[in-house]
Amino acid sequence: MLDDHQKQMAVDVRDLKRCFRGKTALNEINLQIPRGTIQGLVGLNGAGKTTLIRHLIGSLKAESGQVRVLGQNPVADPEQALKQIGYMTEEDSLPKWMRVRELIDFCRAIYPTWDDHYASKLSEMFSLSPNIKLSTLSKGQRARAGLLAAIAHRPLLLILDEPSSGLDPIARSDILEAVIRTISEDGRTVLFSSHLLDEVDRVCDHITLLHHGKIIDTLRPEDRGGRFQELTVRGGESWSPPASDHRCFGWRKSGEEWSVIYSVQAEQSPPDFENAMVIERSSVSLQRWFEGRVSHEDSASSDETLNLGEPS
Repeated sequence: MLDDHQKQMAVDVRDLKRCFRGKTALNEINLQIPRGTIQGLVGLNGAGKTTLIRHLIGSLKAESGQVRVLGQNPVADPEQALKQIGYMTEEDSLPKWMRVRELIDFCRAIYPTWDDHYASKLSEMFSLSPNIKLSTLSKGQRARAGLLAAIAHRPLLLILDEPSSGLDPIARSDILEAVIRTISEDGRTVLFSSHLLDEVDRVCDHITLLHHGKIIDTLRPEDRGGRFQELTVRGGESWSPPASDHRCFGWRKSGEEWSVIYSVQAEQSPPDFENAMVIERSSVSLQRWFEGRVSHEDSASSDETLNLGEPS
C-alpha cells in the first residue's frame, strides 16, 4: 500500500546500490521525482546515469535498495510499467526497414493509450512523411521519429537518455519543444539525462548531479543564484587559495587572479581570504557549478586515497 508521499512521486529510488565485476556503479542512490515535473540528470560519462535509468525501465534489478516507478516495481511487472513510460536513448535503435506509418502502427498495437491525433500533430511538426523509410532519414530525422514513438501514447513518465547527443541544433530544438509541450499540455513527468548543460538548464525544474555512482547535489535552476556566487580574488604572484573554507570549491587561476564558487550559507559572513581581496562577485552558470563540483569531488577523493596510505 502506497502512502501519500509515494503517490505523489513518479520515481522513488531509495538506497539503490549496483556493482559490476566488483566495481560500484551506483552507491546508495536516493532520488525522488514528483509527478508533473522535469528532472535533469547530469554527470560525466561513466557517472552511472544510464545504469540508473536501466533500473527505472526494469532492465536491471536492484541488488539492494528499492526502485518504484509510478508506484510499481518495474522489474516485477515490466510489461505494465513500460506501457506507462516513454523511453528514448541516444542509440539509433529504430528498425530501419520500417516506414514511418509502419512504426506508428507498431506502437499503436503496443500502447493502449496511443493517440493517433497527437501522433499526426507530431509527424507534421517533425516533417515526417508517413511513407518514408526510416533507413532514408538523417540521424536527426530518425531522432524525431524516435521521440514521436516515445511520447505519442502520452506516457505518465518520459525518460530521455541523451536524446539530443550528436544532433544538429534544429533537431535538438524539436526535442526540447516536444518535451516542454508534453509537460505543459498533460502535466506529465520527464527525466532528462544529458551532457548538454544549457539545454538541461533551460527546461528542468530540478537538476541532480551524479558522479562516480553517487548523487553529489540537487538544485533548482532558479535557486542557483541564491545558493552560489562566483568570487574573483586577487592576491600576489605567489598567493594560493586556502584549503580550510569548505564553502569554497572549484578554484581556477588566471594570472594573479583566482576565481572560486562560494556556497552561500545563511547567517554566515562571506569568506575572508588572507593577503588577497575579492574584486568581483557574479552569478554562477550551470556549467561552472558542474565543473566546480566535479573537480572538488575528485580532489577530495584523491586526498582520502592519499590519507589511507599514510601511517597512523
